[in-house]
Amino acid sequence: MTSPARPRPAPPHDGAALNAPHHDGAALYVADEAPALGDTVTVLVRVPRGDGAERVWIRSPHDGEPVFCAGTVDRVTSAETWWRCGLRVRNPVTGYRFLLDGGPRGYRWLNGAGVHAHDVPDTADFRLSVADPPPDWARDGYVYQIFLDRFARSAAAAERPPPPWAEPAEWDDPVASTGVAAGRQFYGGDLDGVTEHLDHLGALGVDTLYLTPFFPAESNHRYNASSFHAVDPLLGGDEALVRLARQVHARGWHLLGDLTVNHCGDTHPWFRRALADPEAAERRFFYFAGPRSDRYADWLGHPSLPKFRHTSAELRRRLLDGPKSVAGRWLDPPYGLDGWRADVANMAGRHGAEDVNAEVARGLRATLRQVNPQALLLAEHCHDASADLAGDGWHGTMNYSGFTRPLWAWVRSPEPQDHHHLGLPVRTPRLGAESFVRAVRAFSAAVPWRSAAASWSLLGSHDSARIRTVVGSAEVAEVAAGLLFTMVGTPMVFAGDEIGMEGRLGEDARRPFPWHRRDRWDRRTMVCYRRLARLRREHEALRRGGLRWVHAAGDALCFLRESARERLLILAARAPHRPLRLPATPLGLTGEAPNLYGGADPLRAVPGEPVTLPGDGPAFQVWRLT
Repeated sequence: MTSPARPRPAPPHDGAALNAPHHDGAALYVADEAPALGDTVTVLVRVPRGDGAERVWIRSPHDGEPVFCAGTVDRVTSAETWWRCGLRVRNPVTGYRFLLDGGPRGYRWLNGAGVHAHDVPDTADFRLSVADPPPDWARDGYVYQIFLDRFARSAAAAERPPPPWAEPAEWDDPVASTGVAAGRQFYGGDLDGVTEHLDHLGALGVDTLYLTPFFPAESNHRYNASSFHAVDPLLGGDEALVRLARQVHARGWHLLGDLTVNHCGDTHPWFRRALADPEAAERRFFYFAGPRSDRYADWLGHPSLPKFRHTSAELRRRLLDGPKSVAGRWLDPPYGLDGWRADVANMAGRHGAEDVNAEVARGLRATLRQVNPQALLLAEHCHDASADLAGDGWHGTMNYSGFTRPLWAWVRSPEPQDHHHLGLPVRTPRLGAESFVRAVRAFSAAVPWRSAAASWSLLGSHDSARIRTVVGSAEVAEVAAGLLFTMVGTPMVFAGDEIGMEGRLGEDARRPFPWHRRDRWDRRTMVCYRRLARLRREHEALRRGGLRWVHAAGDALCFLRESARERLLILAARAPHRPLRLPATPLGLTGEAPNLYGGADPLRAVPGEPVTLPGDGPAFQVWRLT
């Protein structure tokens, strides 16, 4: 006699993270992200029904000594309990975390890195700062980076003779990726060329332009400035910048410059005087080996980039401090820059035993506050910027470490690659989605939420390989772009990514924009960027909402972006994967959720049944749950 077949058990639900307590720095959880010293700020913690915590305390150091304050129940829904705590802002930067107790899971801590059933240090605590916040427009922005020599060349550019240092190139010539020629190859892009193509950027949804340096210099990249007091004539001079600024501002956009606060060029008059006269005031602007020595410190072994010594008050007066400084004068009309991206900001003011980096950042921030309180100060920082972002210095950073590097490791092509992982001495690894999420959480947990939100997320820049080369296909590049526009942070796109341009290394990625070769443009990719920009612009949760991780394993990751008015569910897959089965109640799904991006079917809640998300890939999907 044959025994009847036993019914197969239903596969377990995914989305276990939906049962974890959650808090982040978004407005949904923090009543005031810019409090004054002495204020008490209401903060909320959501505890899913499946967690069962019975008591919640907030823990925050007061003058270095931890103080606990008991939370109270704010509201109860069918899926979760919201707890309310009062956070006293006792110090300029106030860290805090939550202690949960009771229920089946008992004693545990909640901080920016997640939930822990053991004691944890303060390094990943949530943070509130009393410093003035980043300008409000920056959080809603979409930044477009332009490498000036390679973006566009106006008719006037042909009339300007190339300088003696340059090796002139035609627009279709291959880029010199190594050696001396890499810095000397001169294509002749200019500022009027940028102005002539603003309609292209407007169609993409761009609202912020970031220009690489426009000061005179003996290189195509212009990071070795020979002056800070004029626009390079090869770019059209001061009037060309005025024309561009007027057109940008007439569209309601913002314009950012690139300031080298760590060094100048070896042809700069300050440095030439320092070399010529040991008694000159400028001698103290740089690091010389001795009172009469010609040996000096430079940036990473490049003698054309002598390093500034920011312990000089006179240097800071000229370069950083006040409306008449270099940093201040370009913020004023007729140029009216809306802020600066500070080149290698992590190294400025740091040399051996000297470290006045925080003073450099504070001085710049004070100048911006004095000249234009709505100006943005953004740091280039390729590594751990957490120690530099908590106070009244940089508003945010180019988030290579907390976004670009972990994303590359998840979306990179499985085929062998010959480019390195943003400065590491090894090839780009290929890791699972769980590694991506761990890295993102680790870096975001170490900075105030508002700094993370104002920081630039980027798929690449003029200093890296192109995302299309890293991933190897338009389909996976779209997944990467989807995460760029939907995760916490301000999206920054390097000019040309939107048409699928390629490049192995930073120099190779700086190929001229093929305006006259539109047959080479990837139109599907361009439409993708336009749609994603519109999605972000139309949905507050993508610009101002919190982020809750739902699932991350192997080829797929899933998360929620939530504000008080809407909840969006986002699924990203680098390859086909097992369909995800998510519990409807903690997900917050009732009725039908329309698909906003990606073309998948709507999600429907069926009582007692999980919600199944599709397993196709590469794919990027967005649903609106409420």
